[in-house]
Amino acid sequence: MAKELRYFYDPELSGQLPQEETQHVVRVLRLGVGDELHLMDGKGTFYRAEITAATSHKCLYRILEEMPQHRAWKPRLTLAMAPTKLNDRVEWMAEKATEIGVDELSFLDCQFSERHVLKTERVDKIVVSAMKQSHKAWKPEVCPMTSFQQFVTAPREGQKFICHCYSQQDIDGESSTPSCEAQAKPHLMTACEAQAKPHLMTACDGVQDCTVLIGPEGDFSVEEVRLAQAHGYRSVTLGESRLRTETAALAAVHIMQLKASLKPIY
Repeated sequence: MAKELRYFYDPELSGQLPQEETQHVVRVLRLGVGDELHLMDGKGTFYRAEITAATSHKCLYRILEEMPQHRAWKPRLTLAMAPTKLNDRVEWMAEKATEIGVDELSFLDCQFSERHVLKTERVDKIVVSAMKQSHKAWKPEVCPMTSFQQFVTAPREGQKFICHCYSQQDIDGESSTPSCEAQAKPHLMTACEAQAKPHLMTACDGVQDCTVLIGPEGDFSVEEVRLAQAHGYRSVTLGESRLRTETAALAAVHIMQLKASLKPIY
């Protein structure tokens, strides 16, 4: 049985592996002069290379073959979420989102955020590792944490969505007191709201660039939703299940990826 290829990440392709990759190649795998490497630049190309010099602190190589990769989806897919209180949940989401396929991961400082500071260097390392493991030719961009207002007011191409749990009456500032019939049968209210707020799977066309916003555990504030809508974001739902932040984020990535990579059937 053929041995699975192991990729190493070198975005600069300078002929010398980054230090972290050198440690793995030389000390862990014990590869040496003449051995082959498979590299990726995170920009769409794989490379077959040969080690020309190797010490405990340095690994030099020469490229033997360039292998441009086919992109499985065309639109740029962006997820922007409020980070959770626990870092490991953010890292888990970043890892799985990279495996599924996403182009940008941004982090939002919202009114009800549990975390207002996030060191994205660690998240970026998680993304690189997941990219290598899943053989993704393009590395997702990991953006610094920014304020919700700054993010939504910045110009963005394509479709833009915000996932939240409010009804449109809440957003419009109208009375949200349910009717007697709805009070007696709460599921009717849910169905009504679902009809007014489309599911992301229906709203996303899979052709245009797509950005999806996911709020903190306490959701976005009403004012934040109004601001987003004023700047072209459309309110959507991920279904009737109540999801934790990282679960909702991953569900949104999966939906965007499915719509973007789905081939028409004739």
